[in-house]
Amino acid sequence: MGARLTDEHGAVPDHDATITKLGDLASGAGLRRVTMLAWRDLDDPEAGGSEIHASMVARYWAEAGIEVTMRTSFAPGHPQVAWRDGYRVIRKAGRYLVFPRAAISQSLGWHGPSDGLIEIWNGMPFFSPVWARGPRAVFLHHHHAEMWNMTLPDRLASAGRLMESRLAPPLYRHTEIITLSASSKRELVEEMGLRPGRITVVPPGIDPRFTPGGSRSSVPLVVAVGRLVPVKRFDVLVRALAEMRTDLPRLEAVIVGEGYKREELEALQRSLGAEEWLHLPGRISDDELVALYRRAWVVASASAREGWGMSLTEASACGTPVVATRIGGHADAVVEGTTGLLVDRDTELAGAIGSVLRDEDLRGRLGRGGLAYASELTWESTALGTLAVLARDARRLSGLPADR
Repeated sequence: MGARLTDEHGAVPDHDATITKLGDLASGAGLRRVTMLAWRDLDDPEAGGSEIHASMVARYWAEAGIEVTMRTSFAPGHPQVAWRDGYRVIRKAGRYLVFPRAAISQSLGWHGPSDGLIEIWNGMPFFSPVWARGPRAVFLHHHHAEMWNMTLPDRLASAGRLMESRLAPPLYRHTEIITLSASSKRELVEEMGLRPGRITVVPPGIDPRFTPGGSRSSVPLVVAVGRLVPVKRFDVLVRALAEMRTDLPRLEAVIVGEGYKREELEALQRSLGAEEWLHLPGRISDDELVALYRRAWVVASASAREGWGMSLTEASACGTPVVATRIGGHADAVVEGTTGLLVDRDTELAGAIGSVLRDEDLRGRLGRGGLAYASELTWESTALGTLAVLARDARRLSGLPADR
């Protein structure tokens, strides 16, 4: 289950204690200023779990007194330099030029000195081992693998897969890697050849707003949340739901999110005659999302690759059962048989969702299991766990003992 950080007495630290510990940890390692390099910003129209994760970590570090600068690509409609939750965001260059430009600006110190660097490797790396000096750590949520072929022409996809799987990993053999789940760590070791001793698992947290409440929908309601992009495979989920309506004619579904696959999903919706029962509201507010999780009978994911599956644990925190594909990340976000069900094949998806929708006792048991599991996952733990990795590298390079 989750790796919730505890003190020496086994108690979970509260917020103020966490901030104090973060400040002490940073001070002891000489980390006053930290730079994060990210492909996308939280304000980007295609921002997802990776961006939420980085933003939450930066927010807690900033609250602890660390000067955090996040260097990322342009976000349409937003200024080049801004402040969010106490940390600075610099948005310069496009989706592809951000990689060389960020490397050059950071290595030359154009945006001020830095005591530590976090590289967020989201498919394309920034190659920080080649040019960066000083303490470093890398957020690497999962191996993208076939995702390249889902988004790029064959030749570019092949080049991307070669770079990610074979060319880049040897350069990171001495780099501290942070990933979200034990199952993702196995993928990074087995598929990318990264060293297990250099990979630390730090699960993501859940915002406290995700809690049980309200009442369930009067009809069977399946909810899915994520960017409308190929890897999420919402088309697979929609076809499974359409198949289920033969036996559950009152079933309704809501898919929350935006992305460049919206038109294709809408076309599938029309071809299946699903306009009345399948709803695509786009982005919704945080309060609306909480209310939707609470109304849902099941929250589902047919994704092909994930570092975790944040929508699944958010649903668990609302007491809602989950059904998802058995992939790295999902295998940790879902405690099989306790918080939800995992399926090995697409053909099993409809049956698994249907079994939860039809069995009220099963839904109640999975909902209670989800609440217990979700209580172990906090952003305080995530912020502490990730800073501990960077601090360890800083102390190593300074010749200081591993712990004080």
